[in-house]
Amino acid sequence: MTTDLSRRAFAGLALGGLAGCAASDPLTEAPRDMGDFRLGLTIVVADKVKKIPPSRDATKEALIAAMTAEIDRRFRRYDGAREYHIAVAIDGYALAPPGIPIVLTPKSIMVVTANLWTADPQEKIRGPEQLTTFEGADTLLLGSGLVKSADEQLATLARNMSGKIQAWLLREPETFGLPPR
Repeated sequence: MTTDLSRRAFAGLALGGLAGCAASDPLTEAPRDMGDFRLGLTIVVADKVKKIPPSRDATKEALIAAMTAEIDRRFRRYDGAREYHIAVAIDGYALAPPGIPIVLTPKSIMVVTANLWTADPQEKIRGPEQLTTFEGADTLLLGSGLVKSADEQLATLARNMSGKIQAWLLREPETFGLPPR
């Protein structure tokens, strides 16, 4: 009886901890300074995407829609003087299937290749840069396959990846008229 109660308590604490570790929403964070950046086009392709086993299935259309939506959410709020295009090729993904808590907790992952273009004149100024992201700490003990749908996993991966893209862009802040770090 005590062991059963302990298991339930542990599961409750773990699930409660998951709620606190969700991917942060870029719209609730203070925006990072992006200088003269203004998003022109968001170009996302998944022509050569590979599913990394073990993984739930995702269509190319779902991958593209999730990534496009999260790039737009993060970058459309900037209204700098110069227009830039972000181009992303989704190279690979894994959406964690359900596992065995603590023993087997498959992780969700996304791999992309990103490029940055100026709109006028139209030229590639950064990239290609291959970036990888995981869902995050909220999947450490249980694995997201037990607590999230494939769509929720994909949305989290896309949100995390848009943050990685921003961090990559800001590694060279002078690109956007900001002082070097």
